Amino acid sequence: MDYNNKPHDYFSNTREEMLHFLPTNAKRVLDVGCGDGVFAKAVKEKNNAEVWGIELMVDEADKAKKILDKTFSGTCEDNIDNLPDDYFDVIYFNDVLEHLVDPYTVLERIKLKLKKQGRIISSIPNVRYHNTFMKVLFQKDWKYEDYGVMDITHLRFFTGKSIKRMYEEAGFRVEKHHGINRSKSLKVYLYNILFLFTALDIMYPQYVTVAVKES
Repeated sequence: MDYNNKPHDYFSNTREEMLHFLPTNAKRVLDVGCGDGVFAKAVKEKNNAEVWGIELMVDEADKAKKILDKTFSGTCEDNIDNLPDDYFDVIYFNDVLEHLVDPYTVLERIKLKLKKQGRIISSIPNVRYHNTFMKVLFQKDWKYEDYGVMDITHLRFFTGKSIKRMYEEAGFRVEKHHGINRSKSLKVYLYNILFLFTALDIMYPQYVTVAVKES
């Protein structure tokens, strides 16, 4: 997939809303899809943590190497075996899993790299987000875009329900799971009148999930 035409800030995002979920005692953190290291730098500063990164794009990985304790360039799948077992307190996947061919197997493999009670923290787009869902429902259209929920580089699509199931089937206990970056559009509430207010999940473009390794 071509990532070269992404917006300027695509690989440089502080993701303050994701930093909020970092446990205060996490001292070894892996950021998968670390971009140029901006988010990982914030993790280092907040927790005085040792932070590693994996980044697909070579130029961005080179920037991250100047910031992080260790950075691998290439795909997540190719670099999992380079990681030590039972090492990390937290592994972040900020809008990464939907780009993978087989995120289910990746979660099972990378679980070995977490300490017991270690956590995976992820944000994953919600395909039921109203801007996407209503185009499918009313316009009968499925149109890819340069970024967002319908990013043309996304290989997998999830709902809140399927995200939770993915983690549980990989052997994790889901500790937290809810929508983030809520839409301010009034359309969400108008649409929900049609669904008797049973579709409030369509107001969230992403879900954050905190999943715990218990064994």
